Amino acid sequence: MDMNERRTWNDNHKKLKQILVRPEAHNEVIQLFLSHHLLLHASSISQTNYTTLEDKLLKGLHERLFRQYPVPNPDTNNSIAWHLWHIARIEDMTMNVLVSDRNQVLFSEDWLTKMNVPLTHSGNDMQEEEIADLSRNIDINSLLAYRAAVGRRTREIITSLKPGQFIMKINADRIRRLFEENAVMEKSKWLADYWSKKNIAGLILMPATRHNFLHLNKSIRIKERLQKKLD
Repeated sequence: MDMNERRTWNDNHKKLKQILVRPEAHNEVIQLFLSHHLLLHASSISQTNYTTLEDKLLKGLHERLFRQYPVPNPDTNNSIAWHLWHIARIEDMTMNVLVSDRNQVLFSEDWLTKMNVPLTHSGNDMQEEEIADLSRNIDINSLLAYRAAVGRRTREIITSLKPGQFIMKINADRIRRLFEENAVMEKSKWLADYWSKKNIAGLILMPATRHNFLHLNKSIRIKERLQKKLD
């Protein structure tokens, strides 16, 4: 994704925001979301010919840079590994629990064991030693496979929504599930409070799309800065 494609992505995000709550535009919303979302995951999940943001991030990325923590960026100390794990967890819990009241992808196919991660929460408010441990020990291939599985599930969920459902508020029982399943830690209660004020459209605009976009771009900046130090 080059700069022109990123500008187009931002323009499409504005358009998605404008039409999401219009039931008569439902089919257009679904198609726009699918094309919008595919640029945030590996091209393999949608068989696209585009170079996605994840493709751009991973191309030529050495494992050492993937795991490095802390990183010397002004807007984050966290590793690329942490950023990818964090956005996968956020997308998984918001789309599956809050939007569709389904089981999280994390709890299928033994992903925790495969990724070698003992944590089920979002990664917000983690201690430095926890971030360092995750960055050092997470299985990279399994992390990427988990994120792809989350992306595919999201596309399935959004495609299954009916006209008028985008304006539905988030059910309080689903917010409680986040704590019961240790998806959100008690000290990160602010995150659940933030989501509880959203409708489905709001969750699509931020965790499912914008949140991924911001963290992937941040990860690309980390990669570029670290590579410059190696040159």
